[in-house]
Amino acid sequence: MADNKGLTVKKAEDFPEWYSQVVEKAELADYGPMHGTIAFKPNSYQIWDNIKEAFDKMIKDTGHRNAYFPLLIPEGLLKSEAEHFKAFVPEVFWVTQEGDRKLKERYAIRPTSETIIYYFFSKWLQGWRDLPILINQWCSVLRAEIKDTKPFMRTSEFLWQEGHTAHETEREANDEVELILGFYKKIVEEYLCVPVIAGRKSESEKFGGAYYTTTIEAMMPDGKALQSATSHNLGQNFANTFGLKFLGKDGKEHLAWTTSWGISTRVLGALIMVHGDDAGLIMPPKVAHTQVVIVPIFKESEAEQVIAFSKSLLGRIRSKCRAELDLREGLTPGYKFNDWELKGVPLRIEVGPRDIKNGTVVLVRRDTKEKKPVSSEDADKEILALLEDIQKQLFEKAKKNLKENITDAASYPELKEIISSKGGFVRANWCGKDKCEQKIKDDTTATNRVIPFHEKKHGKCVVCGDATETIAYFAKAY
Repeated sequence: MADNKGLTVKKAEDFPEWYSQVVEKAELADYGPMHGTIAFKPNSYQIWDNIKEAFDKMIKDTGHRNAYFPLLIPEGLLKSEAEHFKAFVPEVFWVTQEGDRKLKERYAIRPTSETIIYYFFSKWLQGWRDLPILINQWCSVLRAEIKDTKPFMRTSEFLWQEGHTAHETEREANDEVELILGFYKKIVEEYLCVPVIAGRKSESEKFGGAYYTTTIEAMMPDGKALQSATSHNLGQNFANTFGLKFLGKDGKEHLAWTTSWGISTRVLGALIMVHGDDAGLIMPPKVAHTQVVIVPIFKESEAEQVIAFSKSLLGRIRSKCRAELDLREGLTPGYKFNDWELKGVPLRIEVGPRDIKNGTVVLVRRDTKEKKPVSSEDADKEILALLEDIQKQLFEKAKKNLKENITDAASYPELKEIISSKGGFVRANWCGKDKCEQKIKDDTTATNRVIPFHEKKHGKCVVCGDATETIAYFAKAY
């Protein structure tokens, strides 16, 4: 059993250490023998499973299907699209021999799968009737994170899904990009209770080889942004490279339009950071590995009655929520309370002899610590109502925090001052020129995180003063 004596630092005083302790003491992950790797323990993997189940349904309901592609990508294949290769080669792990024999060509352990997947798509696509191709795969990828590793947020190996599609027209590809980004926004906001800003990436920040990239960006409590998911229109770049052609309805040969999109386990890091407190993790009910825990309280002479009642209650509610009964021996109720609070379970049910006699149970919220005695007969309805309210209140609190971490800057000195002192998102007019974007990055280490879809404002570029309507959000980022 992990050392669950509680956290020894406060979130507001030492955020990095607080995060590390939550990951360890809430039994979410353990560090691997290779730098930048972790083991996902059941508590975190179940959260990922719940995210996976929700997103999988969304894409399958819209005609996408899951498949799996090779882990190893020949170097020549990875080099095929020059811009893509340039973006990823510094992070690639290479396989150079098989057994005792040195390979004639190196193989990359996939950092992403565009090249290997479009190799196959080019074999499968013949005519317009084969389109669209709507494929997704759930897998892990490896990218060489040499420094600044952090469990879930930035590791050398992480879990994700990567969708890859081929379409007849640009409009269809655009629609696909928009559809999937909407799904990601729904997952992160409605399931993880983390509010995001949706928009496009700038040319310098887009995915290597993409026509354009869309993103959802979240803000963490330490003032750093987190790219939570991306959806890319790859244009016809990869189609041209890999011969992804089809015979159209007009009898002529055409290049397909392709997209790719992904969300990864870094969103688990966002969940921890945004909702956790000085007592540990707080999980949104929709994705919690355990939504409700029953903790019986009794003396030895009362054990049989209280345990029997608790088991009966568990049987009633398990069909409606993910519930557990804590019958661990040799631990006090107080220890169990603290342990489940540390692990972030949204709702605790306390059951004692007096409660049974009165026909009640006590429901305790993890987010507010509020205790509510309810009739044991009505416990089912009360539990579901409280779980729904916890989900709602976690999002509302996070949305308020996001709003408080967006600051407008009308001048360049003002932008630099906000980034150095307050942090968070700095919203400003930007002319769209690379040189102005690069100057901000060079002077502050903040990057252009997102150009929001539905925000326009007449003004002057915060750097050069040129007239523009474009709004951009700048921030330091994970």
